Amino acid sequence: QVQLLESGGGLVQTGGSLRLSCAVSGRTFSTYYMAWFRQAPGKDREFVAAIRWSVGITYYTDSVKGRFTISRDNAKSTVNLQMNSLKPEDTAVYYCAAHRGQITTAAMRNLAEYDSWGQGTQVTVSS
Repeated sequence: QVQLLESGGGLVQTGGSLRLSCAVSGRTFSTYYMAWFRQAPGKDREFVAAIRWSVGITYYTDSVKGRFTISRDNAKSTVNLQMNSLKPEDTAVYYCAAHRGQITTAAMRNLAEYDSWGQGTQVTVSS
């Protein structure tokens, strides 16, 4: 397993931007898929975006396409989520997660596939 630590959450107005960062440490993670999930109050945790660390291929849920960008920084061992044009419905606790090995595009949206999680960071978008 790897250890994950998120940062960068906060309060922003509608239309604003935030950048989340997930510091990754532990064993070699070049074979990992890294993802961001979010959980709004009273709702299930849902998939937001993922990246295949080795080649940088990215995946997004439809509601954030064109607004959010997931990336990884090999030198800093971080996975980042740039969030632009934020909406009140983006308000949630955002979690970083890691899956070791291969995974299908369908399965990567399933939080049960991930064996390492961060503690979460709160994002609040005011209207």
